[in-house]
Amino acid sequence: MFDLLVKGGTLPDGTVADIGITKDRIAAVGQLEAEAGRVIDATGDLVSPPFVDPHFHMDATLSYGLPRVNASGTLLEGISLWGELRDIATVEDMVNRAVSYCDWAVSMGLLAIRTHVDTTPDHLRGVQAMLEVKARVSPYLDLQLVAFPQDGLYRTKTGRQNLIRALDMGVDVVGGIPHFERTMEEGAESLRDLGRIAAERGLMWDVHCDETDDPMSRHVETMAREVTRHGLGGRAAGSHLTSMHSMDNYYVSKLLPLIAESGMTAIPNPLINITLQGRHDSYPKRRGLTRVKEMQAMGIPVGWGQDCVLDPWYSLGTADMLDVAFMGLHVAQMTHPAEMARCFTMVTETNARIMNLPEYGLTPGSLASLVVLDAGNPVEALRLRPDRLAVISRGKLVAEKARNDTRLSAPGRPATVRRRHG
Repeated sequence: MFDLLVKGGTLPDGTVADIGITKDRIAAVGQLEAEAGRVIDATGDLVSPPFVDPHFHMDATLSYGLPRVNASGTLLEGISLWGELRDIATVEDMVNRAVSYCDWAVSMGLLAIRTHVDTTPDHLRGVQAMLEVKARVSPYLDLQLVAFPQDGLYRTKTGRQNLIRALDMGVDVVGGIPHFERTMEEGAESLRDLGRIAAERGLMWDVHCDETDDPMSRHVETMAREVTRHGLGGRAAGSHLTSMHSMDNYYVSKLLPLIAESGMTAIPNPLINITLQGRHDSYPKRRGLTRVKEMQAMGIPVGWGQDCVLDPWYSLGTADMLDVAFMGLHVAQMTHPAEMARCFTMVTETNARIMNLPEYGLTPGSLASLVVLDAGNPVEALRLRPDRLAVISRGKLVAEKARNDTRLSAPGRPATVRRRHG
């Protein structure tokens, strides 16, 4: 007797199987003949582990237009606008916006998010707000918080002090932004400092690294060295890495083996990287996405991140990780069927690995968190970005939607339209 039984779904590897759920665990996977408190018919539908976003800014989300619109569309104007907003936003404002976003996320089957929290202001209201949000959504959504010194660890008087305060308050991950320090030397020293902090505290480390069009911004080289020095391996992630788009190919041929040797991971954010980068170019105009396929060829785990939704940096967004992967596969030219399938894996299994999520997956004993999509396979899911027919978090059905086919009354030929091919 199961509490929930998901019948006849197609798993990402093409296997057709039932999934039996007891309490908050997957109890069995296979051809199951058993009673259940509730049965979800997933015949012909894709059943996937939940989507995972390893890079977001939840303290700023849903604030688009406050205090005004980013007229230039640049990263730096967005940072300046956020610098104004963070000093007038209340804890209640940030909590309400973030919880609303988490509702969007759950409806899209996004059940784990790593969000960077600005630790620059001495009041640390953003940290207070995100800790409250984390507690509030913890029954159904995994939220990791990164102590992020947006204006630089050393560039502001209390930058380092406030990052330590945030970690002491319970923030999970050490952040950083070396390319925003005053000099290349101070940027490198900030990485050496932050790597020590992460190692001494036994924490994960996720750095906004080289988010610039400047090919001479090479802080990822120093980060990889510190990851190797401290044995952080997969506990460390380099986010953005957009300068690699513009780097000399010979230098990159030296750099990628160093990153691979360290065991660190990489998180490009395609929607935002291609929107913010290249703003100073005429033509050809760079789009700033890092070297995804080249890193993957070296065995470096690369996952897609969302980064922003309706905030000072980005005027769009839906909390749909399939939108992120869809854009990523276009910009990275990952259009071979195997590459497209890998893009789906990047927003599920790879991102779960980057966030070091325990008990993730669709095997017996895993947490009973999964998504039923109105698609037949991962590539079709990327093409359609389909409805999430059911979202289950830790054994509880937390979102559901009826199938929504379109009925036509074309002259002489009534029909029902489905975007699915099969």
